[in-house]
Amino acid sequence: MPTPTTSSGYWYGDDDASRAAVEVLEALRAYRAAENGMRRRARSEMGMGETDLLALRHLLEAARAGRTVSPRDLAARLGISSASTTTLLDRLTKSGHVRREPHPTDRRALIVTVTEGADREVRATLTAVHERMIAAARTLTPEQAEVVVSFLHRMRDAVDGGGPSGG
Repeated sequence: MPTPTTSSGYWYGDDDASRAAVEVLEALRAYRAAENGMRRRARSEMGMGETDLLALRHLLEAARAGRTVSPRDLAARLGISSASTTTLLDRLTKSGHVRREPHPTDRRALIVTVTEGADREVRATLTAVHERMIAAARTLTPEQAEVVVSFLHRMRDAVDGGGPSGG
């Protein structure tokens, strides 16, 4: 097993290309830590857990796209059980963030919709940070943006390779 060659704990060589790659990975880690902190603050401000906020995000995206979402769809998207979905929807309904409504074409089914109040709350909580993020992204030239997007897709593919060892 290789031994770490840098103080950051990476197991890479000490040449210039490896040092540059490690700097990129360290910057990516710092971004992820900052984003996790922002999400933690948003959850705290809204009095919600991670799954609650992910559910709202999915429901808001679906509403903008004109798609309906069933409890089963939501469970699949969040990777949670039917029982956990019921508990989640009970909690979000009680807090006034979602409504369970009859399906428009299947009277036996239900859909879940996000309330206008939830949309306003999410926007009030996250608008400022999203504006700063888009402002930072707009500083890139189209060519730089293409490089960043391509890199991030490759990073996604690298970490989606399976378990911690990629297999």
